[in-house]
Amino acid sequence: MSQDLERARRMLEGDYTCVVCRDDAVYTATERGVKPLLDWLDQGIDLAGFSAADRVVGRATAFLYCLLGVKEVYARVMSTPAAQVLRANGVAIVVDQEVPGIINRCKTGPCPFENAVLHIDTPTEALEAIRQQMARMQAGA
Repeated sequence: MSQDLERARRMLEGDYTCVVCRDDAVYTATERGVKPLLDWLDQGIDLAGFSAADRVVGRATAFLYCLLGVKEVYARVMSTPAAQVLRANGVAIVVDQEVPGIINRCKTGPCPFENAVLHIDTPTEALEAIRQQMARMQAGA
C-alpha cells in the first residue's frame, strides 16, 4: 500500500465517506454514494494519480474512479464487479471485504447505481447511466 493510500485509509476512519490523496493535496467528502465523485467530476478537479479510500465501492463508483484517473483504491467493502472494472482499467485495489454486489440502503435489493451500470463496459457510458439514475431518484421515480 502506497503512502498516499495508507494516509487516505487512515483519514477514512473519521467522519469521511471517501478521501483522495496525492502528496500534500487531499480531498474529502462526507456524502454517501456516488455524489462526491460526481461533484469532483463536475468541478473539473484533476485527480489523476491520486490514491482513494472509500467505505463502499460498487461498479458505478468504480467507473467514476476510473474517469477521475485515480491510480489506486482502498475500500472497506467492494463488489466483485467493481474490482473487475478497476483492474480492467489499470487501477490497483486493496479491499477489506469483497462481496458479490452492493445492496441498497434499505437492504431490500441491489444498489440502484450498481444496477444501472450492470451491463455497461465503459466509464463514459457508465457516467451517462449514473446521471440518468441520479435524475430519476431526484425526481422521486
